[in-house]
Amino acid sequence: MNLKSVVITVFYLLVISHSSCQETPKKSSNNHLISKEKKLSNEELQNWHHKDYENDTIPGVGLDRLYESGLLDKYPKGDEVIVAVIDTKVEIDHIDLKEHIWENKDEIANNGIDDDNNGFIDDKVGWDFLGNSNGKYVKFQSAEVVRVIKKYEQVFEGKDSTDIDKEELSNYKLYVKAKKQLPNDINKLKSSINYFKEWLKRHESASASIKQLTKKEEISVADLDKVLSSTNDSITNDHAKFLKSAKQNDRTEKMFKHYIQWYSDMLETTYHLDYKEREIVGDNLNKITDSIYGNHIVSGEVPFNHSIVVSGVIGSDRNNSLGAMGFSENIKIMPIVMVASGDEHDKDIAMAIRYAVNNGAKVINMSWGKQFSLHQNWVIDAIKYAESNNVLVVHGAGNDAVNTDKHLYFPNDYMDGPELVNNFIVVGASGYEVNENLVASFSNYGKNTVDVFAPGVKIYTTKENNNFGFSRGTSLAAPMVSGLAGLLLSYFPNLSAAELKKIIMESGTYFEIPVKINDDDNTQKEVSFTELSKSGRIINAYNAFLMASRLQTTN
Repeated sequence: MNLKSVVITVFYLLVISHSSCQETPKKSSNNHLISKEKKLSNEELQNWHHKDYENDTIPGVGLDRLYESGLLDKYPKGDEVIVAVIDTKVEIDHIDLKEHIWENKDEIANNGIDDDNNGFIDDKVGWDFLGNSNGKYVKFQSAEVVRVIKKYEQVFEGKDSTDIDKEELSNYKLYVKAKKQLPNDINKLKSSINYFKEWLKRHESASASIKQLTKKEEISVADLDKVLSSTNDSITNDHAKFLKSAKQNDRTEKMFKHYIQWYSDMLETTYHLDYKEREIVGDNLNKITDSIYGNHIVSGEVPFNHSIVVSGVIGSDRNNSLGAMGFSENIKIMPIVMVASGDEHDKDIAMAIRYAVNNGAKVINMSWGKQFSLHQNWVIDAIKYAESNNVLVVHGAGNDAVNTDKHLYFPNDYMDGPELVNNFIVVGASGYEVNENLVASFSNYGKNTVDVFAPGVKIYTTKENNNFGFSRGTSLAAPMVSGLAGLLLSYFPNLSAAELKKIIMESGTYFEIPVKINDDDNTQKEVSFTELSKSGRIINAYNAFLMASRLQTTN
């Protein structure tokens, strides 16, 4: 997971092929598009991503419309579908997820035996490729930019392009790019730490001032409103406004102290050339055939809880009243751990994909990525393996607000040419306003490299310690597609991965309206939303179900 993705996720907490057989949804003219006139309430925001543009004038995925339409009642109860979430450790006993965690029925838990002979001992509910047999695990990984420098430093240091043989030129360019990128990443981390420290200092000062004024140790929003309505002192007003904003956005001193420690630790590990995190795992990183490593412990404390928010979008319980709701009661989440603070190893990515395929997953969600890749061929081979087993691989487009047609983002399904597979779908993030803000300000985009968009702004989902809350990112958009894919496969299990991808892309809602994006020079420009992905669409569950049903009828 690259630095920008981590930073933007943290700052969100701070600043709030059978076309003849099926009917593709009609393309909408921007002259007929309307947006919700009133600002969405907090309650409406909790479920906006499941709403339908045609029914609700909210550009969600149409999941509520599908469930309320009665279409599902015309089919037998769907089959169980396993969706692998390749990510960080996850809270498998979360109140809203525990009934939807996959179990390996052929494995006996904690008996120290590989009962099903799949090579992984005690993998009752998944696998951690960042752990070891003693139960230890990696919390911080090195950045791929650091790995590139370490690999080529002795070969290219002090040389320029005229000193390099033709066959080594591409590696030299990669090295030069990495050398340029590393200080930028380090400076971003340091700037973030300084920002957190300044915020903390301001919060402490404002709290002391307002506590003294109100004679209260615990300050509520109502207390702050009272202060704002009863004083004209500018400093007191600033303090009250600052504290009110912090409370309304769940910002706390404890949170900021955690961020300061987390980012400081990353400076000493992730971006340090001498960091050797792989000593914990003990495998040979440069040997793809060294494939059995890790441990079975998929839960645990990590600096950055990511898998929990992703898993909640896909598989939260739909039959309780806790607030977050997944796509289908038939989905089981298979937790596979290979993400920590830092960048993913290509070997781990490949091994995780193969583990998911070999253990029955039909959809794989990958809500992370990076700007460099040392062993892309290993990852491509694993994606091809998934394709040969009819498994759809879903990947978030990334949170750098760049055009990935020009700026590479890994993993992807091409190597200096056209797509290599037809089971890999890349997802950008959209928002809840049908206007220039329809594309999320942070989302990557690309007419040739991003397939479709899905909601990724202000998404209410599961959080660590049995909590719930809002999150954002293409990390949330990708599981929208994974959840939809799981829902469709539960009712139409004979769909191929290629058919599934085609249905999801072609059944979405088409928005031909101007939106704002960041250009390469960091200036904003206006383009049509249709130019930001191959499909020009936002996924729609209702339309996708109709299209899948028609395809099944004709087959």
